[in-house]
Amino acid sequence: MKLFFRKLGEGKPLFILHGLFGLSDNWASVGKILCEHFEVYLIDLRNHGSSPHSDEWTYSAMANDVHELTQQLNNPITLLGHSMGGKVAMQFASMYPEKLEKLIVVDMAPKDYPVKDRSLIDNLLAMDLEKIKSRKKADENISSFVKESSTKQLLSKNLYWNEEQKLTWRFNLKDISKNVSTIGKTFSVKNALLNDGVGQGIQVPALFIKGEKSNYILDLDIPAIKKIFPNSEFKTIEGAGHWVHADKPKEFAETVMEYLD
Repeated sequence: MKLFFRKLGEGKPLFILHGLFGLSDNWASVGKILCEHFEVYLIDLRNHGSSPHSDEWTYSAMANDVHELTQQLNNPITLLGHSMGGKVAMQFASMYPEKLEKLIVVDMAPKDYPVKDRSLIDNLLAMDLEKIKSRKKADENISSFVKESSTKQLLSKNLYWNEEQKLTWRFNLKDISKNVSTIGKTFSVKNALLNDGVGQGIQVPALFIKGEKSNYILDLDIPAIKKIFPNSEFKTIEGAGHWVHADKPKEFAETVMEYLD
């Protein structure tokens, strides 16, 4: 699948993958900082943003999409993924380690997470966009079941007027709803570990960045991460929650540049 992306700057290629319900535009601010040193690709994953929709929505499929995008480049890439995008990045590292120079995973561990977004998805499905005639009304509707400002902003950015002048979601809500429990699980580690749970692991140098206020990566997760990614390092961004790059963009960008320098 040919993914939509925005390219900024020149230098070594740095691919950035957003999280669930995200899109490339969420990374514009950080991208503008990083593109002073790298050729930054801000990517819309399948079923998100301006990329195509598909009823096949798995980590392997998304990793293959990213791999297709790397085919136009001669050199290995650095791959950075946040949340769901972090799992896509880990899946990519498992399938195509030779394509990676470095891996950066933001606030996500290689483990199963309980589905937190089921009620949010059900509320989004219940929104009758046919009857909503203004963005203001749509925002008011979203505010009735979403209290966190960052999530409200994320969802609002995903609304656009289609060719029939009707409000429409950029993300593929139907297939996201159908497959969200699968996406809550971890990526496939079959290429990283042997059947007995031990082995070489994925040798790609990796940085795991967590937000100080987030509980997505716990101290007890680190031994399991080190087993799969033996060449991994860990950084915590003070004062940041799960949306590390949005909460502390300057500190986040500095951490990334320091690791890649």
